[in-house]
Amino acid sequence: MNTPLLAWSLPLALGMLVLAMLLCLMRMLRGPGAQDRILALDTIYINGMLLILVLGVYWSSSNYFEAALLIALLGFIGSTALAKFLLRGEVIE
Repeated sequence: MNTPLLAWSLPLALGMLVLAMLLCLMRMLRGPGAQDRILALDTIYINGMLLILVLGVYWSSSNYFEAALLIALLGFIGSTALAKFLLRGEVIE
């Protein structure tokens, strides 16, 4: 970490992302409808991807960026499949 700004802002960002993931987990478990639960799951994977990116900056490692890219790709495919399942009742036609 080069600057004092990063020294306090990165742990703060990590804590806020973890809090956001916990709140989305509560929404996913208690959501009134299936759409709310899928949206909460979608937000959890986005926050998880951002958490890994912030950890990569925090630890000055470029390996975390590749993992975040894989999470983004798999999360998008999963969200698309779940949305298609909600609309049509089947994923593969």
